Amino acid sequence: MLYRLSTQLYITAIKLAAIFGNAKARLWVIGRKGLLVKIEAIDWGNREYIWVHCASLGEFEQGRPLIEKIKQENPAQKILLTFFSPSGCEVRKNYSGANYVFYLPADLQNNAARFVAAVKPKTALFIKYEFWEGYLSVLQSTNTPTFLVSGIFRANQYFFRYKRLMPLRVFKYFFVQNQESKSLLNAHGFVNVAITGDTRFDRVHDVAQSLSKLAIVEEFANGNKLFIAGSTWPEDEKALAALINTAPDGWKFVIATHDVNATRISQLKSTFGNLKIALYTEGKTEGLADAQVLIIDTIGVLSTAYRYAHISYVGGGFNSGIHNILEAAVYGHPVIFGPKHTKFAEALDLLKLHATFSINNADDLLHVFNNLNTDTRLYMLAGAASRKYVLENTGATNKIYNHLKDEGLV
Repeated sequence: MLYRLSTQLYITAIKLAAIFGNAKARLWVIGRKGLLVKIEAIDWGNREYIWVHCASLGEFEQGRPLIEKIKQENPAQKILLTFFSPSGCEVRKNYSGANYVFYLPADLQNNAARFVAAVKPKTALFIKYEFWEGYLSVLQSTNTPTFLVSGIFRANQYFFRYKRLMPLRVFKYFFVQNQESKSLLNAHGFVNVAITGDTRFDRVHDVAQSLSKLAIVEEFANGNKLFIAGSTWPEDEKALAALINTAPDGWKFVIATHDVNATRISQLKSTFGNLKIALYTEGKTEGLADAQVLIIDTIGVLSTAYRYAHISYVGGGFNSGIHNILEAAVYGHPVIFGPKHTKFAEALDLLKLHATFSINNADDLLHVFNNLNTDTRLYMLAGAASRKYVLENTGATNKIYNHLKDEGLV
């Protein structure tokens, strides 16, 4: 009852935020309006679909290698992809690897029952963190094989702190990232666990192998070294501004802010004062090579842009936590990020390998940058360690796929 009440209160809060102009909340509400009726009108066949659910864009990138492996091995297999967040659904609503892409209807019991009854999935794959109790309960009651992909658990999660293990009992199998997660589950009676690693390694490796090029970034570089900062927030950008204003000749800066709405882009431009700035979406404009800062004001470019970096900075470390550092590390150059990284296993691993560098403020950023710029050996060792770490941790997708195949579920 408490869970259902809190879910209803959350929905109410989202609707109020939408009314008062929150753009993301408005998309959340609009995306779900009439959705169940639309889903129920589709001819879903009889248990033909694999349902893959992701919280947002980051989790999609984590699940994407498995989706594409399934489609590669069995092109006729039908996929339903759902998202909780607009930042995932709006960006990937036209993803060609899925037959349908929808928002997940809010986790109310009636919604969950109607959704599962309509789709009748033969298998459900939840990516990393999603534990919607209403949906899991219905999947359990319909005997739908349900799996957690690239899961990661910590002792302070509510399952273990409050002995709230019911949602976990629904999963037929847990594919987890590390030994800590496996040990936690084992200690609470779950033996259906395998350490398969993180499918994000496979995804970033695939992107790096694609050898895609970005003509705008190449023209902007114009022979200079590039410092590329991705998924940045205002707190990151304050530190970056101090670096950009004092950087030596021969360096240029590419910034990809986490949000690309007009307000954030305007705010970002003002942060860099009188510097000559170019916008990625303006295309190959005259004078691009003379600009000092290139702002990537669109989604879907960053993971390829990191290819051109001499040094990368990954944002979020002054907010709730860093974004995907593997997207940069795969290219074999040093990566810098903020202090809130302790929940991310790859960040801790790479710090131990001296492949990445954590900062607490603008002075730290200047210090790390200057060291990497002047100490060739430090730079080369960090980059090599980054690349080696990513390569050594690929392979999770094949392990998970082979398990599902052996069970006749893909």
